[in-house]
Amino acid sequence: MGKRNCNNGPVSSIDSGSVGVVETHSVRLFDDGLTTRSGTVLPVVEVAYETYGTLNEARSNAIYICHALTGDAHAAGFHEGDDRPGWWENMIGPGKPIDTNQWFVVSSNILGGCQGTTGPSSMNPETGEPYGLDFPLLDMRDFVAVHRGLAAELGIERFAAVVGGSLGGMQVLQWAMDHPRDMGRALIFAASSRLTAQNIAFSAVGRQAIMRDSGFNEGKFLSRGTAPRKGLSVARMLAHITYLSEEAFQEKFGRNAQQGELSGNFGIDFAVESYLEYQGERFLSRFDALSYLYLTRVLDYFDPFAATDALDLLKADPVRFLLVSFTSDWRFSTEHSRRIVRHLEGARIPTSFREIESRWGHDSFLLDLPDYHATVRAYLDRAAEEIA
Repeated sequence: MGKRNCNNGPVSSIDSGSVGVVETHSVRLFDDGLTTRSGTVLPVVEVAYETYGTLNEARSNAIYICHALTGDAHAAGFHEGDDRPGWWENMIGPGKPIDTNQWFVVSSNILGGCQGTTGPSSMNPETGEPYGLDFPLLDMRDFVAVHRGLAAELGIERFAAVVGGSLGGMQVLQWAMDHPRDMGRALIFAASSRLTAQNIAFSAVGRQAIMRDSGFNEGKFLSRGTAPRKGLSVARMLAHITYLSEEAFQEKFGRNAQQGELSGNFGIDFAVESYLEYQGERFLSRFDALSYLYLTRVLDYFDPFAATDALDLLKADPVRFLLVSFTSDWRFSTEHSRRIVRHLEGARIPTSFREIESRWGHDSFLLDLPDYHATVRAYLDRAAEEIA
């Protein structure tokens, strides 16, 4: 394969710390289809992905990025004609913690997603219509199978590191446990190995908001020309509340009125109400309701340490782990990370853990926090020294 460089170089309006203008690529995987954990075969699996930096001759400097629930392949840089940066622009780029002067970075859209990878809104080749609820229920291992398929397509047998936050971190954990020879290091931020009843409840309410919307049409809304816009918007509003801490909401909005002073009505009177309304409406233009149902359900069932032999493969081929949690994250609190650490350390897997002070809640893993970025940078610098 030789060297691969999908960075077209920075343009004048983009700072030198960006990978510049990038392109999202698409590839079809699995000639014989993908058999999901449910036993259903997906005859066609297309994956959207982006790459940043240059793959070295030894193909030893690759890092894979696993995105969170509503993320996509566009993790860094800018698309031509669009000034919106990738969702992890502060983390990935020249001189940044994931330094593309050193690393070749692969970022893909998840199976079941709606940003270029096969999902429930994709066309079912057997019917000629969108899958809808005929799409199979997914498992974390299905995500990993597609990631590995893309890696094989790119000619990468082993990643120096696999990195992800939230749902992305859960993919990293599953991948490392099932296929430890695929990576040298696993970096997991603000993640969980098993959702609490409260977390499952939040997702359940979001799904019910979507499915009870009259526009849902039993999941056939794409064929019938409707959409559960109100339900999806409410689901996003509810979820967004869980992504920020109370301190963050207080600092950003307090009890401030949206229009100068409170007027006493059932409309949008408080600034925080306007913010949530904006988040809900903005979500409609970039995410599909069916993907929201399917991906949140994967989170509910995730419990990788349940089997007694869950860590046997990892014990035989240890991966080095870095786990990071954030003090104000109440969606996946530090205790969630500590549970993962206890299992790994109990199996004598080399594990580093750090809790980062932050007032921004679960979203902290997406932010430019000095201690957080310094931790990631130092950890990956050590990895770079080893493979140099």
